[in-house]
Amino acid sequence: MLELEHRFRVVDVHARFNADAGGVQTRGRAISPDRLEREMHQAGVVRTVVFPGPRGEDSYVSANNAVARRSVERPFLAFARINGPRDPGGGASRLRNLTARRKEYHTTPEDIEQYAYDDRFHGFKLHPVEDGLPDEPVLDQLEEVGLPVLVHAGVGYPPSEVADTLLTRSFPVILAHFGGHPLDRDLMSEAVDLLERHDECYLDTSYVRYRDLLERAVMEHPDRVLFGSGAPSAHPNVAVMEILTLDVPEDAMRKVFDKNPCRVIPALSRDGR
Repeated sequence: MLELEHRFRVVDVHARFNADAGGVQTRGRAISPDRLEREMHQAGVVRTVVFPGPRGEDSYVSANNAVARRSVERPFLAFARINGPRDPGGGASRLRNLTARRKEYHTTPEDIEQYAYDDRFHGFKLHPVEDGLPDEPVLDQLEEVGLPVLVHAGVGYPPSEVADTLLTRSFPVILAHFGGHPLDRDLMSEAVDLLERHDECYLDTSYVRYRDLLERAVMEHPDRVLFGSGAPSAHPNVAVMEILTLDVPEDAMRKVFDKNPCRVIPALSRDGR
């Protein structure tokens, strides 16, 4: 794909990176770290948050360390993927969660502390439907360290559940896919509404295909929308073009592409601080 030409500095808060499996993988497709870096360069993306893909009933420690190791000397920032014993659903799940206990492959408070004070990691990735929700001691430690948490939200873990379980905490929460994966317009609209009530809630644009919702969020909450490509499932060129073609002011685009992500994740900034 041809290189995009635009006048914006672009940083990306959402790319999957299975470094321990020999590259970046998605269903039916695998690309190397070199190719991911090349595709980001083609799109004009200068820095990218990366995290491991799913591991099932296995610890994420080795996968996280592999992502951090393969990010060295690349324009990638590693987020540590975390998991937990609790069911993300409501209703009867809340009762089951009262007796849920951590297994050996679940993230512990000690893991959170270690990741937070390891300068290779800059935040956390949480996919509750695939990996479960952390228990209260782990959430307490996340609050203690205060790093941003990128949360896969949507069907199975809607924005209302995020509000009940995570947005009561003080750490920044970035709702991937506008909180509506896969392409649930109502959930995305619900996530935009959350921005009115929760100061530490942000939305990333990965896999959001509805221009009206993107424009609404950018115009109503210009400081709370962060660019995410969703690579490698989506090519970053496509994701960048979706923002470039919005009917919003140029300054608003600059906030989405650069200023907002760098405020929430300072290591994405030019000087990395």
